[in-house]
Amino acid sequence: MIPKVRKAVFPAAGLGTRFLPATKAQPKEMLPLVDKPLIQYAVEEAKQSGIQNIIIVTGRNKSSIEDHFDVSYELEHELRKKDKTDLLRIVQEISDLIDVAYVRQKEALGLGHAVLRARELVGPEPFAVVLSDDVIDSEVPCLRQLLDVYEYFGASVVALMEVPEASIPAYGIVAAEPVEHNGTNDRVYRIRNLVEKPKPEQAPSRLAIIGRYVLTPEIFASIEAIGPGAIGEIQLTDALRHLLRSRPIYGYRFEGRRYDAGDKLGFLQATVEYALRREDLGAPFRQYLKSLDL
Repeated sequence: MIPKVRKAVFPAAGLGTRFLPATKAQPKEMLPLVDKPLIQYAVEEAKQSGIQNIIIVTGRNKSSIEDHFDVSYELEHELRKKDKTDLLRIVQEISDLIDVAYVRQKEALGLGHAVLRARELVGPEPFAVVLSDDVIDSEVPCLRQLLDVYEYFGASVVALMEVPEASIPAYGIVAAEPVEHNGTNDRVYRIRNLVEKPKPEQAPSRLAIIGRYVLTPEIFASIEAIGPGAIGEIQLTDALRHLLRSRPIYGYRFEGRRYDAGDKLGFLQATVEYALRREDLGAPFRQYLKSLDL
């Protein structure tokens, strides 16, 4: 029987330098997309995908993440006293969302190192990794799509998307071949190699890894085996390449729209499009945009 994935790791110890000065004292994961922090969208996706526990890997100046998912007795008291029941319900839903545990990453030494810090809390079982600055809008949650593939093959799965040639140096790129899954062979791939941020002319494809993973526990040994790279960081892509020596890895070209909310332009695009979809904001915001002299 294929073990069930019950836990998801959320690396959140990065410095967020692309959003300075806004992230000088505030985690990038807490930047609001309309009226909800980025990390909450990702946590809600995990819960909707069937995840029962999440592990957030934090660092310095990240206490606001813990506060956000904790009970806020003073705020709840004030909202209850002022009979603001709608706001009270929203606040209580956040703290009741899912079971959360935290582990500290004292230095931002790469995504692989962040995942390794969660090893004791994950234990010897498969788990998901979710990067909250990849905001994904899809009918079926992106992580659920990956879990369906994992439950079919019983092996690690990474989310893939095709990127323009000019964007290749910003991603981990895979060499892969399509495999049949549920009667089709246009979304699932058997991965043969992974290359971290190659030059376009050296890339094996345009299929890029984005921030959703389902990993078997053998990944921890691979992270330890590779050690730090040239810039002193432990890259998860390098660990996956090491894991390929002994275990199969699959890729899934997910269905949905991904926004790179860790990038200023991507964050603005997500903000506009998510606001336009809101019942309470969409119509007046659309009217405002039409009034602009662009």
